[in-house]
Amino acid sequence: MRGLEFVVVIGGVILLTKVVAHKTRIAQPLLLVATGTVIGLIPVFGAIRLPPEVVLFLFLPALLYWESLTTSLREIRSNLRGIILMSTGLVVATAAGIAACAHLLGLPWGPAWVLGAALAPTDATAAGSLTRSLPHRNVTILKAESLINDGTALVLYALAVAFSVGHAAPTVATISLAFLIAYLGGAVAGGLVAWLAIIARRRLHDPLTQNVASLITPFAAYLIAETVHASGVLAVVVAGLAMSQAGPRIGIAESRRQSDGFWGLSTFILNGSLFVLVGIELPAATRGLASTDLWRGLITVAAISTVIIAIRFGYLFTTAYLIRLFDRRPQQRPRRLSNRSGVVSGFAGFRGAVSLAAVLAVPVRLNTGAPFPGREFIVFVTTGVIVVTLVVQGLILPAVVRWARLPHDSALLKERRLAETKAAQAALSELPRLAAGLGIDKEVSDRVINEYEERLAILEAAGNGDAEQAILDHDAQATQLRLGLLAARRQTVLRLRDERRIDDVVLREIQRRLDVEEVRLSAGMTDR
Repeated sequence: MRGLEFVVVIGGVILLTKVVAHKTRIAQPLLLVATGTVIGLIPVFGAIRLPPEVVLFLFLPALLYWESLTTSLREIRSNLRGIILMSTGLVVATAAGIAACAHLLGLPWGPAWVLGAALAPTDATAAGSLTRSLPHRNVTILKAESLINDGTALVLYALAVAFSVGHAAPTVATISLAFLIAYLGGAVAGGLVAWLAIIARRRLHDPLTQNVASLITPFAAYLIAETVHASGVLAVVVAGLAMSQAGPRIGIAESRRQSDGFWGLSTFILNGSLFVLVGIELPAATRGLASTDLWRGLITVAAISTVIIAIRFGYLFTTAYLIRLFDRRPQQRPRRLSNRSGVVSGFAGFRGAVSLAAVLAVPVRLNTGAPFPGREFIVFVTTGVIVVTLVVQGLILPAVVRWARLPHDSALLKERRLAETKAAQAALSELPRLAAGLGIDKEVSDRVINEYEERLAILEAAGNGDAEQAILDHDAQATQLRLGLLAARRQTVLRLRDERRIDDVVLREIQRRLDVEEVRLSAGMTDR
């Protein structure tokens, strides 16, 4: 029954911390890690471990796929140079810096590189959860960095583990080939799976079957890539980005509604579970060390946390100034991030469950049969650094954002208004021809025309001062009235069900339609 109890506890913690985070304005991941640490002190839950294969083969594909689907490909293309530099060069530099620091503090070079490779990548889950207050461009760059750098780090990690357990030392040719296979193979695998998913979804016209195809897409991409020793992470990211472009053309509305609800809820639960499990792992890692090793471990955690931040800041500003020095094209100047924005990005390098899963997957013994040097110590240090980056940097980041006073990003709002205005204008121009072709009564077409003209007036009034406010006020009042009428209709249908005058099936069918309309109206109120 311990598994069932743990599921209930995890669910309760996610629910409770969400409520507390909303009331206190504290980021939920921080509350989840803190609560997980407390749960880890309870004996019945203290023996629970985070299975690395569950994170790498179940959690990671699902989370990366959803992050890829909801990331702007346009912004990735616009900032591709910086993203590549962050997800490759910074990962290698960070791994080398951590390895050097750990070696100075007593770890052999092999295990030191294992620790460095595990802690080198930032975490996409943490980046998405803790940076929502940043402008759209900053968030996109941080998320894209986190999506891609796992692939670089896991290649380094595999090479470091192989060297540590007794395989031949990697050469430049070996490392280059490993990276080539990882990136090229991952991109091909992701593109192949996306192509197959597109073909399948075009031939499937039922929402449930379309979403089953969507569900298996990230896992198929990850499996194929890992089978050929390529980067499963990159395969999932490529598949997700490809589906984000093709999905709106091949899906149906009901399928997209189901998909958004499913992925939104499932990834929220997976994210929350990972943060709780990271917190639970900290007491367990502490119990595995002797008192002398514990103090040494705490010193190492502090030193490596400092090294990670220092290398990230140094790399960010060095590459930024080098790019400015060598690329003086006028069109690049508007794309440059300010120094204050660089400081914010420097504090947003969170580590997460992927790092922990990597060190938990370290072999227990070498090829000679001897224990892996310092394995428990590596697990403790990794867990400690993850907690430090999540809690300390997570608490500092809001103050840094306020200090940076980054300009408000209104580009997306303007683009949304443009898209809605053009779409409404196109619909109005098409409506008379369409109504005539379908044989629609004039009264019906006139009513629809009035609705579109009213919506278009609201969109075109945006930014026109008093006229805008008056129209928006009237629209808000009309929306409130419609929501009130929806509530009255819902109560009537419920009463008919309670009086056994209609069946539950009829209730659910009508309620589904009312809910769709309520969501649409409520979204319009939220946008304003």
